Amino acid sequence: MAHSNLQILLMKRLEYEFYNRSDVVTIARELLGKILVSTIDGITTSGRIVETEAYAGAIDKASHAYNGRRTNRTEIMFGDAAKAYVYLCYGIHHLFNIVTNEKDIPHAVLIRALEPIAGIEHMLVRTKKAKADYTLTRGPGNVSKALGLYRHHTGTDLLGSEIYLMDDDYIYSPGDIIASTRIGVDYAAEDALLLYRFHVKGSRYVSKN
Repeated sequence: MAHSNLQILLMKRLEYEFYNRSDVVTIARELLGKILVSTIDGITTSGRIVETEAYAGAIDKASHAYNGRRTNRTEIMFGDAAKAYVYLCYGIHHLFNIVTNEKDIPHAVLIRALEPIAGIEHMLVRTKKAKADYTLTRGPGNVSKALGLYRHHTGTDLLGSEIYLMDDDYIYSPGDIIASTRIGVDYAAEDALLLYRFHVKGSRYVSKN
């Protein structure tokens, strides 16, 4: 999926106000259809978000910041909105999250899947794939790898020029958006049952349960 130069010019950046809101679940849902862009070492890659998960901080047993837990890793979640939070999962996968809400309220949204738009040839190199199939940006580990995002990007300002989000007014209809439980959070007891995962119906890039 490519955009013309005119389409790119007509896109608008997501501003601080989008991220600095109290309802992380609404933000996670509204991120569907937005375009995540990275410009790393002069290489620009991007994709349309088709799957997200909300994490509601201190009251959410699935969150790294549950019960107000503050560590070197999670401290970024307690800071200002519109920052990147990238952590290493199972010692293998880097997962990209967006910090939301005001300072000291550690909400975040995990980006689980994208439909690639720009820089696909670079995504293939980064992921060591021979062809651009649906696994290229399916699952949060592949999203980060394809866009060149790693732990050292934690704290990156999403209002800057390295990692940011764009809105081209593409909107999914309510019938195209599915709310479900999050993946891999069985440890969260009753919070594992929360419908905090959102994905686009029929998209082949969406994670397998």
